[in-house]
Amino acid sequence: MFKILKRVSARIFGSLFRKRENIKIGFYGPPNAGKTSLANRICKDWTGEEIGSVSSVPHETRNVQIKEKVEIKYKGKTMTFKLVDTPGIATRVDYENFLRFGLKKKIAKKRAKEATQGIIEAIKWLDDVDAVIVILDATENPYSQVNITIIGNLVARKIPVLVVGNKVDLKKADVKKIESAFPDYEVVGVSAKEGINMDEFYESLFKLARKV
Repeated sequence: MFKILKRVSARIFGSLFRKRENIKIGFYGPPNAGKTSLANRICKDWTGEEIGSVSSVPHETRNVQIKEKVEIKYKGKTMTFKLVDTPGIATRVDYENFLRFGLKKKIAKKRAKEATQGIIEAIKWLDDVDAVIVILDATENPYSQVNITIIGNLVARKIPVLVVGNKVDLKKADVKKIESAFPDYEVVGVSAKEGINMDEFYESLFKLARKV
């Protein structure tokens, strides 16, 4: 009997360990909030490689980008993550928005179509992630329809969430506004571009992983 219990316990704890060894973390948020910038910062910190390109033009990321087995060490603890960087979520994608950035009409229409397909792909990925980091632009109003829609979807699916207020290096940044908008979630302010407050972020990331 003791041997049977020992084998069962080993399987249970083994499966829990394996699950936490490759936790799938989804990066979600509106366009240009800094999802790919944060994913790039993490990947550069721990693998030396970036996950994707960034630009000031909305919807630069139009396909889900994945970085396998990113091993992160923090305060003597080590965890391995699979990072899933998703396209920016928007309630509407209008090709005319891209014309303002100097894109030609044909290219703008193509980009808008790809961005719409990317949003659909991002939503589908919610079925396959263990936890989500919601990245918001700390200089923007957090009470937007897009942000509330994203958080609402995660609540409905009971997915563990960490909210990140990005761009704290900018004067207009207001992380407290994000905290007021989403009081039920831990909020951490960072600058993915400048690498500000990443230690606190990694601590919060490990807390998030424990909820999986």
